[in-house]
Amino acid sequence: MSAIVWFRRDLRVHDHPALAAGLDQHEEIVPVFCLDDRLLHGRFASGPRTQFMLESLTDLHGSLAERGAGLVVLRGRPEEEIVRLAHQVGATDVYFTRELTPYGRLRGREFDAALERAGLLGHALPGLNVIDDVTALTTKTGKPYSVFTPFYRSWLEQPRRAVVPAPERIAMPGGVVEGIGAVPSLADLGLEQEVEDPMRGGEREGTARLGSFLESGVREYKTNHNALGDDRTARLSPYLHFGCVSPRAIEERLGSSEGEGAFRRQLCWRDFYHQVIYRYPGNAREEFQERYRGTLRWTGGDEEFAAWTEGRTGFPLVDAGMRQLRREGWMHNRARLVVGSLLTKELGVDWRRGEWWFMKLLLDGDEANNNGNWQWIASVGTDPQPAFRRIYNPARHMERYDPDGTYVRRWVSELRDVPDKHLAEPWNMPEDVQRDARCVIGEDYPEPIVDHVEARREALERYRV
Repeated sequence: MSAIVWFRRDLRVHDHPALAAGLDQHEEIVPVFCLDDRLLHGRFASGPRTQFMLESLTDLHGSLAERGAGLVVLRGRPEEEIVRLAHQVGATDVYFTRELTPYGRLRGREFDAALERAGLLGHALPGLNVIDDVTALTTKTGKPYSVFTPFYRSWLEQPRRAVVPAPERIAMPGGVVEGIGAVPSLADLGLEQEVEDPMRGGEREGTARLGSFLESGVREYKTNHNALGDDRTARLSPYLHFGCVSPRAIEERLGSSEGEGAFRRQLCWRDFYHQVIYRYPGNAREEFQERYRGTLRWTGGDEEFAAWTEGRTGFPLVDAGMRQLRREGWMHNRARLVVGSLLTKELGVDWRRGEWWFMKLLLDGDEANNNGNWQWIASVGTDPQPAFRRIYNPARHMERYDPDGTYVRRWVSELRDVPDKHLAEPWNMPEDVQRDARCVIGEDYPEPIVDHVEARREALERYRV
């Protein structure tokens, strides 16, 4: 008898435990992906991220075709469409990678119930994280971790599964023609591409990017990963989100240098936030810290939010980050921290609005990681640091992480001729310097949307609840 392998956020053939298990137990399998409108047009709908996914599906179909199979692309509710296909091809089992997000688990329960009613067996395998079961990690008292560092220490000690090689051949049942390779266009799905120059999706792209990073960038990652102007980050996050590359397979290739250790720690952050959203599903919509639920006064409104999204806050580093997001569907992590701090602290805008905007445009928009990071920078999440430690001065951060202004000038063209000594705080330029630089503040480039010192004071007052 045959089986179905349901691809979800695991769009690869290398190190795919569910695919390997299906092939190990069955002579023939049917690889399937199901386009679900509840996700495509749901709370975090995103044209840019969906386009990346469609490119990844096309790449996956090509990899399967090279091995004698192909990807069956369906559209509808998986609990209906996959069950129907299973009956059509005579499949007895369905293999898939388990999800940990609140909606992923809800959909999983619905799918399990549908399989049981249909007399089919479901097999949930690991594959989204470095360690197989991040939910099994607990403190010595049996409680889930809510602070990263002790989680990291425990995570390092966990056993690792063996990396699974890609199959050489995949046999499909004869007569399967429905939806093979039928990857729709973004327009077919009723969505639009909203960024100009995004990375391209797919396992091949992700594997090539990983190889280049491991060869030339990872050993210096600890010292270089915060440098904004000379971006030496891996840019693997979109490929990790869609499972085009395996986090476990990445870790296996890491050595013992300081840079590789720092990058391993970043992989652990992904596992940590997946553990957090699993243990505390309410975080998807409310603050982890109960004292802030419904008590923080979010004083910022639509005007402040619009200026932030459009990159016209008057703070060069913030505007550069927001314009990079609109252009690439990606943003350097150091910039993400600074733009998040300004929005939630100085502008007083609810962190959920920032979370939504990032999920709209980010190719790597991941509910667990994006939510965890926004709660972290808003000082309402799992990490117990007080709010004043995460009110970042954009000018000081620029001076430290973009000292020659390469990053800012790349994304904020109005500031290209501003002298270095004025670039972090252009509103302090003398009028004649503004004219010479063709950047008159208030005309060519906006004045700061808030006074940082005063806004910081007001933010600290808001957090005294």
